[in-house]
Amino acid sequence: MTISLSKGQRIDLTKTNPGLTKAIIGLGWDTNKYSGGEGFDLDASAFLLNANGKAGGIEDFVFYNNLTVYNGAVVHTGDNRDGEGDGDDEQIKLDFTKIPAGIHRIGITVTIHDAEARHQNFGQVSNAFVRLVDEQTGSEILRYDLGEDFSVETAVVVCELYRHGGDWKFQAIGSGFSGGLSALAHNYGLDAK
Repeated sequence: MTISLSKGQRIDLTKTNPGLTKAIIGLGWDTNKYSGGEGFDLDASAFLLNANGKAGGIEDFVFYNNLTVYNGAVVHTGDNRDGEGDGDDEQIKLDFTKIPAGIHRIGITVTIHDAEARHQNFGQVSNAFVRLVDEQTGSEILRYDLGEDFSVETAVVVCELYRHGGDWKFQAIGSGFSGGLSALAHNYGLDAK
């Protein structure tokens, strides 16, 4: 049975799902009818963070140009450039057994590629969601529908997974940023150009 979360809610992942070692983070969205003449290209990313909440370098950043880190601990399955169709538009796979001990938190984000040049923002995006699936059983554990709370933002921290003792937890975040991927990277300690 899928658990539906609201913004700010937290849930135990590995404690309440014994044996969960591999998970798929599925992210999906639709764009509103307004297009401005340009296609939308939304991109999922993962920031692997140390105890200070910062990424150590490119090896802690998974995105369309860096698809896998730490021997497959976190893997981006590929860039979907149009978001057409139903279901997940992009996926990030996690293997909890391979995530280095120094990684305490993983921020899952979505940004709009070239948002400023294309005059696009998350106010033009609807039906955005994140879901977490047990890769081994295929069962959906949780889902968080982001709602329509955004207007001018070009990046969203969708959720975070974090260590709590020996277990992993999930928190629904839904926090918007202006400045796209560069602003997020800077927030997480990376100097993206």
